[in-house]
Amino acid sequence: MDNLWSLLERSSRNFPEALALRFPAGKRYLTWLDLKQAALALARELQDRGIAKGDRVGLFLPNTPEFVISFFAASYLGAVVVPINGKLTAPEISYILADSRAKALLYAADRGETVKDTVNKTGVGVLLADTDFPAPDGRTNSDYREGGYAVAADLAEILYTSGTTGRPKGVMLTHDAVIAVGQMMAYEAQIYHGDNVLLLMPLTHSAPLNLFMVGAAWAGAQMTLGEFAPQALLQLAAGEGATHFFGAPVAYQLMSRLPNLADYDLSAMKFWIYGGAPIGREQVLNWQKFLPGKFMSVYGLTEAGPNGLALRHHEHAAKAGSIGGRGSVNAAVKILLEDGSEAGAGETGEIALKTPSMMLGYYNNSTATAEAVRDGWLLTGDVAQKDEDGYVWILDRKKDMIISGGVNVYPKEIEDLLLTHPDIADAAVIGVPHPDWGESVCAVAVANPGRELSLEDIRQFCQGKLADYKMPKVLRLVPALPRNSSGKLLKYQLRSEIS
Repeated sequence: MDNLWSLLERSSRNFPEALALRFPAGKRYLTWLDLKQAALALARELQDRGIAKGDRVGLFLPNTPEFVISFFAASYLGAVVVPINGKLTAPEISYILADSRAKALLYAADRGETVKDTVNKTGVGVLLADTDFPAPDGRTNSDYREGGYAVAADLAEILYTSGTTGRPKGVMLTHDAVIAVGQMMAYEAQIYHGDNVLLLMPLTHSAPLNLFMVGAAWAGAQMTLGEFAPQALLQLAAGEGATHFFGAPVAYQLMSRLPNLADYDLSAMKFWIYGGAPIGREQVLNWQKFLPGKFMSVYGLTEAGPNGLALRHHEHAAKAGSIGGRGSVNAAVKILLEDGSEAGAGETGEIALKTPSMMLGYYNNSTATAEAVRDGWLLTGDVAQKDEDGYVWILDRKKDMIISGGVNVYPKEIEDLLLTHPDIADAAVIGVPHPDWGESVCAVAVANPGRELSLEDIRQFCQGKLADYKMPKVLRLVPALPRNSSGKLLKYQLRSEIS
């Protein structure tokens, strides 16, 4: 495959009358040929407005057919897609548009007011609302440049990191990198033509976009689009006969608590795939009690495509909670000690990845690129250990580690335990300043409706399950934890709110 456009070209040739997109909320259903013709019409419109190969095109669109159409239209022109999360504020959007030097912005009409507040200072010259996208004009392939304008090594995307530790950085990925990671996911999750991939997580994030939208396009599988809500997930999975779903762990947590879960026929689901945030063994095993079908964990960073590790279904009984025992297709994995040597079983180090879907670097940020990539290996910032069988267990983010009295405390272990408490709906653990010990372990919890929590209750629950130095010394109760739209906990924001 030369470029991302070639995926659409191939599927429209092989399966012209087969459904490519389902959008039940808008009662719209597009075949592969429909999708190709719509993308070509938009590409011609953008070309007429001066957009050419290499230009940055912002996509400020929800999970609708227009997002997919825009993605492939830009790919045809060789333009660079810059997806923008719909939940960002005007200053955050302005930063991304300015930093990426976007020349065009395609946006949902109902986001028009936000757009007006952002574009004046950014230099974006081409604005196009989704309601103004051109209809296919019936031109034949001969009217267009066969295969589009991009080659494999050209830049395809600038994906801005979710900013869980501060200001987002623009990850640069080429056409061949994105195709490689989409192909990997189609292989690992057995996505075939005739399958139906349910896309409810925001397509502005790398995993839904590159693993599952691109993976489905590579396989010629159908895509069902929508916005995530626990009940909507069940309704669409059952009503549309979905075969694959990817979600952050919080999506599964919310769905598993629905009282009417058993009312839905989910027998078509081949794979429930989760990733994007750490998760404990007991939570995963609990999901499996309620949901038919196979489970798969995926681990990777946007900077790697995302690619990294996978925990297959047959490994869950023994290793649920681990992120896998080997790299997924095309990925190599190491755990590195502070001196750069490889960790042995039981030793704590940082996960490093090497994959052909690796980023070119951070846009306009060579310093951050040099810090993240060493000798061709991506340093993930995730602290982990391998067990005696070679399976990798994440302890925590390097930056989230608590040092109390000179001893390292990894919040994830405590969080996993707290989430099994019957009265806790959500929980996080952070370090708070202590005059003698440096930091104390602080549990931040969301109580289930109608339930009360106290520090004494939580310490009794943890007694015998945690060493004393890991026990929460402080409790803060909050109505909700700050998370981004992909479900990742924003600990830097939580620390500022708690301090």
